[in-house]
Amino acid sequence: MAIPPISRFPVPKPSDLPDDVAARIKEVQKNAGFVPNVFLVLAHRPEEFRAFFAYHDALMDKPGNLTKAEREMIVVATSNANQCQYCVIAHGAILRVRAKNPRIADQIAVNYRKADIDERQKAMLDFAMKVSAHAYEVEERDIETLALYGFSEEDIWDVMAIAAFFGMSNRLANVTNMRPNDEFFSLGRN
Repeated sequence: MAIPPISRFPVPKPSDLPDDVAARIKEVQKNAGFVPNVFLVLAHRPEEFRAFFAYHDALMDKPGNLTKAEREMIVVATSNANQCQYCVIAHGAILRVRAKNPRIADQIAVNYRKADIDERQKAMLDFAMKVSAHAYEVEERDIETLALYGFSEEDIWDVMAIAAFFGMSNRLANVTNMRPNDEFFSLGRN
């Protein structure tokens, strides 16, 4: 069986990329040991690549009260609801590594309400799921519930922004038919 392409749109050759985009991809390859397909697929449109990863980094790599694992939990839960295979598999791998838990990503993707996470994290994911699927229904009581669990206004903004950003990312991945790298399937499982 032939290996399907990583995107239904053209994927540029590394030699055809602007220097800054090529440098970012090389840095990711150096750190991860491979190039996640999202970098190659989005490099098709360099200006959008830059904007996408600037916002991604601002949300996912910033200091704050949400741990990096909790940020990945939001991505995995909402990406599963959006049926985004790429993001569930790729961010599931990152979640397993960051949480140092080989089961957590699968649990959250299948049903976060039954996952081995605390009530605070379940409230966080309840809110993220509402933002992802029914943002127009968010009410003051949703914010108050998170505050009861110790989330600050900045934390709530982070949850909202991550869920919203990955809603866009999920749609890009689904329409481009982005394929997850094989490397993601085994990361963090041992």
